[in-house]
Amino acid sequence: MEAGRIILDLFLVLAAAKLAGEAFQRLRQPAVLGEILAGVALGPYLLGWLHATEFLTALAQVGVIFLLFTVGLHTRLSEVMRVGRTAIGVGVLGAVAPFVLGWGIMAAFGRATPESVFVAVAMMATSVGITARVLSDLGALDREASRVIIGAAVIDDIVGLLALAVLSGFAEGGLSYVSVAITAAEAVGFVVFVVLVGRRAADHVCMVAQKMWTRNPDFIAPVIICLGLSVLAEHIGLAAIVGAFLAGMVFAESARCVRLEQAVEPLYDLFVPVFFVMIGVQVAPGMAGGGVLALAGAITAAAIVSKLVACRLAAWRLASLEAWIVGVGMTPRGEVGLIVAAIGLGRGIIGGDTYGVVVLMSLLTTLMAPALLRRMIPAQPPGPPSEAPPP
Repeated sequence: MEAGRIILDLFLVLAAAKLAGEAFQRLRQPAVLGEILAGVALGPYLLGWLHATEFLTALAQVGVIFLLFTVGLHTRLSEVMRVGRTAIGVGVLGAVAPFVLGWGIMAAFGRATPESVFVAVAMMATSVGITARVLSDLGALDREASRVIIGAAVIDDIVGLLALAVLSGFAEGGLSYVSVAITAAEAVGFVVFVVLVGRRAADHVCMVAQKMWTRNPDFIAPVIICLGLSVLAEHIGLAAIVGAFLAGMVFAESARCVRLEQAVEPLYDLFVPVFFVMIGVQVAPGMAGGGVLALAGAITAAAIVSKLVACRLAAWRLASLEAWIVGVGMTPRGEVGLIVAAIGLGRGIIGGDTYGVVVLMSLLTTLMAPALLRRMIPAQPPGPPSEAPPP
């Protein structure tokens, strides 16, 4: 790919994201909604100025890593533990209910079992990146509902990991239960290890960096740890965003957290909008023809209702408004649904019409949640940074 084209693509993404995001904020709507729609407008199916190139796709992945790292910086383990039981219930019930309902609807429409499974798995996931960005824009990451959503999303990712392992078995014509069990054990072990020993190890690395490096050690060392845990998460079969989130959570309890939040802001502002613009770029409005719209409508309605109701019921310990915020915050599928659909399409298990159904479902749930959260949560003006606990 030519360097000139790369620079032009980056210019278009950042300029469109900033203009659309500011415009939507002035309309009292979440900036992320404008960024996604900017991607739709500039994408190959409307203006045709942007395409999902390897460069932009890679930048989008970097963006979601720094997004989840920032979310982790606002998520102290002690606070997550207070809502741990609720988060587990929300994560599990919020994954099982959409799967069962999605499979049933696909079967009722006469679709084959592999297609039904792929669509059902796409409905299980929660795009924590979408909800986290909206909650961050609203200054609501410290709400109890936000902590439940983030904790449940991590659980969703582990459940989704097992489901994707099953899907791989379908795609390859077989299924190894031993490999599924090993992958699950690795995932749980990784999370537990990082949570239990991560903070002390990270503090030690940062102290060594301060002695060895002369420029920005308090910034570079945490970023290296974030990327390292992201790579490790990918290596054992988890999504890289899980490693990034856990890295942020490791530093959330540290005395350097407030300074780190400020230092990471430029990276956030540079890379995160690329992630949301690229979600819009990959949307094809004409994918679902008239014959597929009924199925797409049924799947989308089921995706919304199943997450909303199941997660609301699982969050019954919270106040009513907080429980409904959890339900709404868990509804967007975003890039997760699109990834599952792409796997099925690439391996010939689902056709273009079923892929269009999943794309529409992912897009509509992604667009709905930010607008509803904006109405449910009044934006909080940024206050003075809180004192971080001693290391």
